[in-house]
Amino acid sequence: MKKILKLYACCCALWAILAAQPLSSESPKSPQSSESLDEATFELVNLYQQKGIASVQEKLESYLLSVPYWLKVVGQRDVSYGYFQHTRYVFVSNKALPDLRLFKVTKQGFELLGDSSALVAKGKGHKKLEGDLTTPIGVYDLTARLSNLPPYYGPLAFATDYPNTYDRSLKRTGSGIWIHGLPLDGNREELNTKGCIAIDNEILKKYDGLVDYRDSIVIISEGELRTMSSTQAAQILAGLYAWKEMWQKGNLAGYLKFYDQDNFIRQDGMRYKAFAEYKSRVFAKNEDKQIKISAIDIVPFPNEEGREMYRVNFQQDYQASLNGKVSFSSSHRKDLYVWINGGEMKILSEK
Repeated sequence: MKKILKLYACCCALWAILAAQPLSSESPKSPQSSESLDEATFELVNLYQQKGIASVQEKLESYLLSVPYWLKVVGQRDVSYGYFQHTRYVFVSNKALPDLRLFKVTKQGFELLGDSSALVAKGKGHKKLEGDLTTPIGVYDLTARLSNLPPYYGPLAFATDYPNTYDRSLKRTGSGIWIHGLPLDGNREELNTKGCIAIDNEILKKYDGLVDYRDSIVIISEGELRTMSSTQAAQILAGLYAWKEMWQKGNLAGYLKFYDQDNFIRQDGMRYKAFAEYKSRVFAKNEDKQIKISAIDIVPFPNEEGREMYRVNFQQDYQASLNGKVSFSSSHRKDLYVWINGGEMKILSEK
């Protein structure tokens, strides 16, 4: 059944390419007459005729490893605040000002829905410890809409997932980092929060009517955000699929090449050497692996190290089989924290 589904999917992809050819206003030509095909389509059809549909699938998948392919996908789209297939709304805060802006993700890039001043904590740099009175720097998912709160927090709040995987890998602690309002009685003497971002209540209620927290994120920087270019987005997308390709084919050396040997650390504290040894044992099982990635988001990730760093978040559907029997399967959203080094994607942490 799986082979049939793969064959069907590949045929659909081939048909999509053929269907993309411009239609002639003339009457259909007979099969014996020559038709105008672009070179790429001709090569695919020729490959299919000589070697069958599996070879076409392999060729199509090879395009996903190509930076030029992804540059065409990104096109003229503005990816300053990220490349999104999943997220629909992006909050952006510069805590040095401080401010909070809300953008809607569009096909062209971003539409600004609101821009306001904000209150943040007085601490500088990254939040490191519980109670250090610092607003974190990084990229965070919104995890809940909170209501019926003490009046001090205004009409509602959006909770974030601080500390995220990268924070945990660096042993950062703390909790309860929210985007919330101002006291309902209007009496707030403090100019700083304990770590949250606070904005005007009417603006917060407006945002509540626009966004769904389940497909929204917040980017928090200190100073001007280092934005992402189309080239950087394409390099990461091509790198992501190449990483998946090495994993799926059981190429351990190729797979580990994507991990930063000097700086990689998982949230459980495992560093590169122990991780490589662990993966070598897993790869030695010689399982057949099917890995699908989809709904990809890539977001510039503010950091104190000055790296061109990004959070890559995507849906991962994984299945491993041994001797024809499924040995493990999973389906979840996965995080990779990466940076670009010499044009190549290097993984710093993952979940």
